[in-house]
Amino acid sequence: MDALRTPDDRFTDLPGYPFEPHYADVPDGEGGSLRVHWVDEGPADGPIVLLMHGEPSWSYLYRKMIPVLTAAGLRAIAPDLVGFGRSDKPAKRTDYTYARHVEWMRALLFDALDLRDATLLGQDWGGLIGLRLVGEHPDRFARVVAANTFLPTGDRNPGDAFLAWQKYSQETPVFHVGGIVKGGCVGDLSAEAIAAYDAPFPDETYKEGARQFPLLVPTSPDDPAAAANRAAWQVLERFDRPFLCAFSDRDPITGGADRVLKELVPGTKGQPHTTIEGAGHFLQEDKGEELARVVADFVLAPVTRRRGR
Repeated sequence: MDALRTPDDRFTDLPGYPFEPHYADVPDGEGGSLRVHWVDEGPADGPIVLLMHGEPSWSYLYRKMIPVLTAAGLRAIAPDLVGFGRSDKPAKRTDYTYARHVEWMRALLFDALDLRDATLLGQDWGGLIGLRLVGEHPDRFARVVAANTFLPTGDRNPGDAFLAWQKYSQETPVFHVGGIVKGGCVGDLSAEAIAAYDAPFPDETYKEGARQFPLLVPTSPDDPAAAANRAAWQVLERFDRPFLCAFSDRDPITGGADRVLKELVPGTKGQPHTTIEGAGHFLQEDKGEELARVVADFVLAPVTRRRGR
């Protein structure tokens, strides 16, 4: 599989992102390998929080959350999906499939890193991939935080906002990643932050994954990923480990999906679900510190109760 690799100097001195890079090679599915990047901060023996980004962002999205999580004693792991961030970027759009994205992350998180007892925080495609991994490997996860995400099977109408985004993503001549992230935020995004979101993509040839992602969301019952997602749902509908919904109040793409999760996933019962107010689709950007405190409290609450506090 032919792949592009963003030059390292594109990631020099990005504002608010001082984290050391970590890399591992995973099988590409065609006999070769792809280099995948992740951020790994905090105590090595701390409870693991797996921060999974979506489209078209990368681990830069979690720069505001990581310091809060690590200060609470948690180990924050934030991978870059293949095609994004500092991870390799397969050169052909047909190289990207939902199944491959799941397998690439499984190979990194379980084969290379051997993560266990992790707390998943999935947003956007970070949930589409992360919740699949929970459904296929539930024993690897201690708990889940769903933030502006879902696991679609194509059996529900995706909504006008998503269909408009899907159409735009295929028709716009320039796929301006930083501008798209800015458009998914309620607050202002600085020119420096916009440039940082653009950093992994020196030109349009690096954006095949970003262009393809909107087409990979199952929107019909016979979508290639629909059966695997339905199988994952069969597990999620029995998943009784703690499952928290922390959606924002101003996301037209995933608004209401939390109600379905709370109805179907038994682990949501009795949890302190919250709505992050004043945040858009990219709530990590708008309210990252607040979301991080929600996650830290969720992870550490059982410890606090055990100590009798």
